[in-house]
Amino acid sequence: MLWAAIQQTWEPFVLVVGLLLIGHVASKDGLFEVAGSKLSRLGGGTVVLFVAMMVLAALVTATLNLDTSVVFLTPVLLQTARHRKADEHAFLYGSIFMANAASLLLLGSNLTNVLVFSRSDVRGATFARTMLVPWLVSITLTTLVVLVWRWRALSSEPNEEPQEVQHFILGPGIVGVVAAVALMLAFSRPAIPVLGVAVIVAAIDVVVRHRFTLTSLVRSANLPMVVGLFVLATAVSVASRFWHIAQHLIGTAGSWQTAGVAALSSNVINNLPAAALLSAKFPHHPYSLLFGLNLGPNLTVVGALSSILWLQVARREGATPSAWTFTKVGVVVTTLTLVACLLVA
Repeated sequence: MLWAAIQQTWEPFVLVVGLLLIGHVASKDGLFEVAGSKLSRLGGGTVVLFVAMMVLAALVTATLNLDTSVVFLTPVLLQTARHRKADEHAFLYGSIFMANAASLLLLGSNLTNVLVFSRSDVRGATFARTMLVPWLVSITLTTLVVLVWRWRALSSEPNEEPQEVQHFILGPGIVGVVAAVALMLAFSRPAIPVLGVAVIVAAIDVVVRHRFTLTSLVRSANLPMVVGLFVLATAVSVASRFWHIAQHLIGTAGSWQTAGVAALSSNVINNLPAAALLSAKFPHHPYSLLFGLNLGPNLTVVGALSSILWLQVARREGATPSAWTFTKVGVVVTTLTLVACLLVA
């Protein structure tokens, strides 16, 4: 029982460690800061800036995982908003809502994707092709909801001078990003190849460039939190083999019911344990299950690891995120994106 549970749960956690390591190196190369500074020079005021930053967040989430996006891009969004004297709330809450909403596209975009498809041989390119339209719908609606919510503040603010353009260092970080995306598209089980790329990229920075220490790399991968969630997800997977109610429920549920159960479960026990519980047997509606697991956490801050990381990063950057504000806006974001994705899937 335990070995079967570990077989189900280990891959997504190995994958996210690899992507976080690659993201850390890319961040030190200046990838995210350069992208933010270039976008800040767009004309059209803060509304255009906000939309551009949401597109950037969606792309980083899709290619490097939502946790990587939250950890390394949220500070960039906040700094850009502050430099332009733009509405900080739009950029702050937009960063986490977009991270969850944009995590549908690739297998590696969210740990739940790998958990649910751990017993499937679907290739990454096939998964991406199936999820492309729901992904586009999800990121568009998320951007529009935050825009409507903060429209007065965003549209009334002056167009301040853009920040100075940063210089990007072409290094192993960008090579790691490109390699990780290629591997996630090419393979149905990309965890080990991506981790291999991450180890090589990190080793270059530690041994050749002397830019990091092993301790800083371990910290950047959030290993204590990742290990803790792995243990929790494995325990839930083991329990699911004795408690058959959840499997029976998902096995008999339709597409919409599957998404609803997944969204509710995510906000009760977190989406990673929920994914392990609800996919102990491969579900009849795996993509609908992912709609609930990935979009449902935009309802409460306890729904996903990304939201917990977001709280930590935001407070470290001097922001004051509110769980109540998250839920007030999140109920609209979650409802619209979940219904829309189910309609277009």
